[in-house]
Amino acid sequence: MQLKIFKRNYILFYLPLLVLPMLAGCGQKKAAGKGGYGGFAVNVVAEAVKQEKIEDKIFLVGTLAADEAIEIKNEVSGVIEKIGFDEGQAVKKGQMLFTIDASKLNASLSQTEANLHLAQTTFDRLSSLIKAGAVSQQEFDQAKSDLDAKKAEVDLMKAQLEETVILASFDGVVGERKASIGQYVSQGTKLTYLIRQDPMKAEFRVPERYLGQLKEGQDIEVTVAAYSNEKFDGQVYFIDPRVEEQTRTALVKAKVPNKEAKLRTGMFANLDLIVSVRQEALVVSERALIPQADDIYIFVVDSESKAQKKLVKVGVRLAGKAEITEGLSVGENVIVEGYQKIGPGSAVKIKETKDEKTPAQ
Repeated sequence: MQLKIFKRNYILFYLPLLVLPMLAGCGQKKAAGKGGYGGFAVNVVAEAVKQEKIEDKIFLVGTLAADEAIEIKNEVSGVIEKIGFDEGQAVKKGQMLFTIDASKLNASLSQTEANLHLAQTTFDRLSSLIKAGAVSQQEFDQAKSDLDAKKAEVDLMKAQLEETVILASFDGVVGERKASIGQYVSQGTKLTYLIRQDPMKAEFRVPERYLGQLKEGQDIEVTVAAYSNEKFDGQVYFIDPRVEEQTRTALVKAKVPNKEAKLRTGMFANLDLIVSVRQEALVVSERALIPQADDIYIFVVDSESKAQKKLVKVGVRLAGKAEITEGLSVGENVIVEGYQKIGPGSAVKIKETKDEKTPAQ
């Protein structure tokens, strides 16, 4: 009997001691839900949602080519008499590049012009005689045919003489010289080449799945190994209407300004093809993103300095930043540090912003 009374008194004495810590713990958890532990506001770092220009890009590789490129060859055989450029020199349209000795052609032209004069005299004489019936129509027609042939020979000789002076077809840069003064060159010999390298062409192949996003006039950014820290801007001007069956790609070309002549024919190029631009996209720091299963959440600070959890949709990801397509408005303060300590409705105190290091308003 005494043992039972002792047990009952023992339980009654210690039961409050066991229950009180549990009640205190519940109070702390409730307080943590509305603020920090003990009901205090939690210090957090927040940044304002900003508007920035966002570009959707396709990353490709390609090759650079000159806007215009031709091989300089001679139309007539002969000995090179003059050279009017230095290798690698910029030249103007119409500038003399090579002159071939024309002394033999001039002699041939003199002989052909003498034959033309004789044919003209014969034709004039028969023209007066045929009216009197002194010569046959056949003789007159033969004289006219001879005259026309001699005129054609003279025109041909003059054209060949013009071809002894080889001129630049357009403004550009001449390449390596393949012939020297005094050298005999037969017709069709490659003497040098001429290229126009401003602008340059960027040629690349685009997978067919991206063709619906392409159009003429789209911007591209080009980088090359020789100038790895520099970007060259250009625009698409050609999209091949055919898709190559084996690779399922289409050839695309863009013009890239090259005033400083840094880009050269044959260079390997990395290309960023800009398929769309959003001038006022909403952007936040990637540190604000809270992935949960298949969703992304962000804590924002409301007008009462309380944290609110929002479901957002993320667009393009950039270096350290992310585009938000749904769920936020420009100017809202998003928490980038300290959200691990809070929950929806928690009281927060913005410690500093990333850029200004001052309390957010």
